[in-house]
Amino acid sequence: GFYKDAYDPRFSAVIQAFHAQDKWIATICVAALTLGKAGLLEGRRATTYDHPTSIRKKQLREFGAIVVDEQVVVDGNLITSCNPATAFEVAFTLLEKLTTRENTLHVKDLMGFAEK
Repeated sequence: GFYKDAYDPRFSAVIQAFHAQDKWIATICVAALTLGKAGLLEGRRATTYDHPTSIRKKQLREFGAIVVDEQVVVDGNLITSCNPATAFEVAFTLLEKLTTRENTLHVKDLMGFAEK
C-alpha cells in the first residue's frame, strides 16, 4: 500500500538527497507525510489532507511540522498542499519557482487558467 512504499527507507533516502542538494520538492495531499517520515518537516510549515475527519494533520504534527491551514504552503524548498484539488496550484507554484512568474502566467494562459 501507499505507506509501505512511501515510508520505505530507500524512498526517504531519495527525498533526503534532493533536499541536501536544495532541490525543490513538491507534494500533494498526504504525500507531505513522506517528507515528515524523511525528517524534513521538523519545525517547518506544512499542510496535508484537510478533511475534518482526517487524522493526517495530526500525523504531520507528530513528524514535527508546524501545520497551517492553507491550501498550498511553501517553506524553503518544500511545497505541500491540503488535498488533490490543489494539484494545478502546486504545479504552477513549482513552475514559477523553477522558471519565472511571467513564464508561469504564459503557461496558465495557454492552458486556460488565465488570471482575470
